[in-house]
Amino acid sequence: MIKVLNTIFFLFLLGFNLSASAQVTSSSPYSQFGLGDLSGSLLPQNRAMGGLSMGIRKPGLYDNINLANPASYSTLQLTTFDVGASMDIRKLSKAGITGKTQLNSTLSHITFGVPVNKFSAVSFGLVPYSDLGYRFMNSGLVDTSKVNYVYGGEGGMSKAYLGYGFRISKNLSLGFNLAYLFGSLKQTRAFEFVNEASTAFNSRTQYNNSVGGLSYDYAFQYTAEISSKSKFILGYSGNSGNSLNSRSSIVTTRYRKDVLGDELAAADSTFFAEGAKIKIQMPLSHTAGFAFEKTNAWLFGADFTYSRWSDYREGNTNPGLNDSYGVIVGGQFIPDVNAISSYFKLMDYRLGIKYDKTFVKIGGNDINQYALNFGFGFPLPRNRSSFYKINLSAEVGQRGTEKNNLVRDRYVNIHLGFTLNDKWFLKTYID
Repeated sequence: MIKVLNTIFFLFLLGFNLSASAQVTSSSPYSQFGLGDLSGSLLPQNRAMGGLSMGIRKPGLYDNINLANPASYSTLQLTTFDVGASMDIRKLSKAGITGKTQLNSTLSHITFGVPVNKFSAVSFGLVPYSDLGYRFMNSGLVDTSKVNYVYGGEGGMSKAYLGYGFRISKNLSLGFNLAYLFGSLKQTRAFEFVNEASTAFNSRTQYNNSVGGLSYDYAFQYTAEISSKSKFILGYSGNSGNSLNSRSSIVTTRYRKDVLGDELAAADSTFFAEGAKIKIQMPLSHTAGFAFEKTNAWLFGADFTYSRWSDYREGNTNPGLNDSYGVIVGGQFIPDVNAISSYFKLMDYRLGIKYDKTFVKIGGNDINQYALNFGFGFPLPRNRSSFYKINLSAEVGQRGTEKNNLVRDRYVNIHLGFTLNDKWFLKTYID
């Protein structure tokens, strides 16, 4: 057990260092809208199925933390720990011109699930909520001088949550998550001279927003037995919309660049203002889905999501976001959970596809997202009370298009998680 905990601690430190070394965890111009790219409350085992979660309870022999539907916590019989890291590989293109491949990595999650009794459990942890990261440039003329207008953003938000799931009958479970969302979002606009870079003063305005507030999710799952080994699970999770607090500040600085184009230290600040505290109104959201499952063998299902982002407000400002919806279809297959001669028969094989009509609309064009997901679960050697598994998932997707002078965002997201099931917090009795 000590060796396992040391390994977990090492993975946590590794993920923390990766997170600290990367300024941003996203490199998409579409992250500038709203609160950034939404990460989704999903662990690698769910992501590998396209994000399938509403009908997922205990897919296989291992206890699983499915925080997208807290009603699933009622299946936890062992203390469950899950920690992981992620990598984002992205390439942007516009008007036939493709940019350089961009890579970012970070700690993705650290979560716990603890049984309360045979019918209920609590879960808590820290997961990403959104990522902000982009940089693009437009050129123009001021009198006879060529100038660049540079736009950038970085930051993101995290989600610390505490949830409880309980079974109220043989077939029905309820659950909720109480979460605190927090983070810092920074966006900049710069005005830079091209030919007089080493002599002229450039100007940059930075908008800093510190955001925080509570969020509440509620959920249910209903299980119908089809036979002794198969079942149908119906699930739902929703959020009635909540308000976050945001405090902003604005600072404008002047700076020069050297002959190599490297930026020098800021010469001075020409403007600073501490913004008023405002409320950010989050949207109403619903996710419903189902899964058919054969115990310890296979499952498949679908989820449907809807979020009313047209209600999103930043103070009295309506940023013009649109309602979003999405469809997920995915599943998992385990050849033989009792296999002895072949390790490959013990593995989990996962696959999923998803479609999202995002809340972004530019020039009358909806920004849609398509993705193919796949992954594996690798069980590790176990002892009498402890079970270990490594979960790996990959998402290959595209958002946007090059049509109508838009940006096509192609990406590969890789998520790695380590799952531990063990009997913790039990009293030891000596005869």
